[in-house]
Amino acid sequence: MAYSDNINEIDPDLDGAELHFGIVMSRFNIEIGEGLLGACIAELNKYGVQESNLLLVTVPGALEIPVALQKMALLDQFDAMIALGSVIRGETYHFDVVSNESTSGLTNVSLDLGIPIANGILTTETIDQAIARMGKKGADVARVAIEMGNLITKLDEMEQ
Repeated sequence: MAYSDNINEIDPDLDGAELHFGIVMSRFNIEIGEGLLGACIAELNKYGVQESNLLLVTVPGALEIPVALQKMALLDQFDAMIALGSVIRGETYHFDVVSNESTSGLTNVSLDLGIPIANGILTTETIDQAIARMGKKGADVARVAIEMGNLITKLDEMEQ
């Protein structure tokens, strides 16, 4: 989609054949995490990503996802990262803390290290809402990771 003939533009690219991804999944609400992961991997495969180009790490909960992503990003082996998990509202303020801090952590890691992180941490009121959203969200983050991995690769090539 060209906006003008005089503007250079990088088009979205969903070819995942050459990309490598780090995935961190929370084991808290594991059935949701596994649903997100299944949908994510199916979508990655659909766009040519080889399963041998994926590294999956699991952590206890959503608050632990950013530090695992940070350590993985420092390996400099991935084109993009994917965060998967589920935070479901309970009867305390803890939901807000976990939701806000995990998202903030993802953003900080991404900006500090210059690696795209697709946020697949669901924040819902109920388990039923999480179940209803996990398939779509898992697929969405896969496409985001592919597109952003390709974009950053192209921008990096422009620096050289």
